[in-house]
Amino acid sequence: MATRIASAARQAAIISRISPQPSLAEAANLVPRRGLAGAADHHGSAKINCWQDPMSPSKLKEEHISIASIPVRISSILPLYPILSKSIGSFKSLATQSSCDEVEVTNKLLNRVVAAAQSSSPSNEEICACTDELCKAGNTAIMSNLLDSLHDKQIFLCVKAYNLLLAAASKGENNTELSLRIFKDLLLSSKSLGPTSYFNLARACAKASDSVLLLSFVGEVSALAFPRSVVVLNRIIFAFAECGLTDKALAIYNHMKRLECEPDLFTYNTVLGILGRAGQVDDMLLEFASMKENNLLPDIVSYNTLINYLQKLGRLHLCIVYFREMRDAGVHPDLRTYTSMIEGFGRSGDIEESLGLLDEMKHLQIQPSIYIYRSLVNNSRKMGKSQIAASLLNEMNSSICHLVGPKDFKRKTM
Repeated sequence: MATRIASAARQAAIISRISPQPSLAEAANLVPRRGLAGAADHHGSAKINCWQDPMSPSKLKEEHISIASIPVRISSILPLYPILSKSIGSFKSLATQSSCDEVEVTNKLLNRVVAAAQSSSPSNEEICACTDELCKAGNTAIMSNLLDSLHDKQIFLCVKAYNLLLAAASKGENNTELSLRIFKDLLLSSKSLGPTSYFNLARACAKASDSVLLLSFVGEVSALAFPRSVVVLNRIIFAFAECGLTDKALAIYNHMKRLECEPDLFTYNTVLGILGRAGQVDDMLLEFASMKENNLLPDIVSYNTLINYLQKLGRLHLCIVYFREMRDAGVHPDLRTYTSMIEGFGRSGDIEESLGLLDEMKHLQIQPSIYIYRSLVNNSRKMGKSQIAASLLNEMNSSICHLVGPKDFKRKTM
C-alpha cells in the first residue's frame, strides 16, 4: 500500500512540473457552465439530454451550447508532439519511398516491352506478358510514355498487346484521348482488326463528352485506313451501336458522309438497325430511301431489318408494302422475313393470313422455327381459336427436333 502511495506521489510531482497550475483567472474559465450542471441545477426550464438526442440541434437551448466550451489542457499534449512529428515524418518517408518503388517497377516494365519489341526476333508472347504486367499497374502516364518510346524508335507492338493497352485504358476515367491514340497505333500495326479492338474502342468512348475530339478522330482514322476507310468506319459504327452508344454511332455516320468516304450497303444496313431499335421509324424509312437514291440496291438484310422493326411498332400495312417490294425486286424472303410477317398478322388477329404464310414457307422448303409455332399457338388462343391452337401445338411437338432453334438465330458480328 505504501509503495502505491509513493508511486502516485511521484506521478503527481511529474505532472505538476510538466503542466503548471493555472492562474486564478484561468481557473475561473475552467469552471463548468450552467449547461453541464445536470440534475443538480434546479433553476430554469427542464434540460434536454443531448447525449440521447444528439442529432436534434433545434431542441437545444442557448444554455446547452456551452458544451462546446469544455477546456482542453494543451500543456499535457505538448510533450507528445516530438513523438507524433517523428511518426508522421517516418510515414511520409515510407509513402514517398513506396511511390518511387512503383515508378521504378513500371519503368522497368516499359523498358522490357520496348526491348522485346525491338529485338531482332521479337516474341509476341513475351511482349504480351510484359504489356499485361504494365497494364495491371494501372499507370496511364506510363502507357503514354510507352507509346512515345515506340514512336521514337519507329516500332509497333503486336495486335494482342495493343488490345491489352486499349482494354486497360477503357476501364479508367478520362482516358478517352489515350484510348484513341492507342487505337490509331493499333490500326497502323495491322491491316485487319478483329471485333475485340472495335468493342474496346467503343467502351473507352462510352463516357466521352467531347464530340469534337471524337469526330476529329474519325477524320484521322478515315485518312489512316485508306483505301479501307469505309470498312473500318463501318465496324466502328457497328461496335458503338452494339455497346448502346446510339447517339455517338449516328454522329460518326453523319460525319462519315461529310468526308470523302461514301457509305456502302453494310453502312446503311447497320444504320437501319440502329434507328429501328431506337424506335425512329421515320428516320429509318428516310435512310432506306436515301440508300436507293444513292444507287445501292437493298438486300435481304435491308428488307428484313425494315420489316422486323415495322411489325414490332405495329406498322403492318408498311410491312406488306415492303414484303411485296422485295419479291418484285427479286429478293426472296427467308425464315426471318416469314417470322416477322407471321408475327405481325398474328398480333393483328389475322390468324388465317398467318397460317397461309406458314403453308407458303413449307411449299418453298423453308423450315419453320419454334418461334413461329409458339407465336401462332399464342395468337390463336388469344383469338379464341382453341382447336387451331391445339392442332399447331401437336404439329410443333411432333416435329420439334427438325425445327429451327435459338442457336440458328444468333446475330452475326463483324
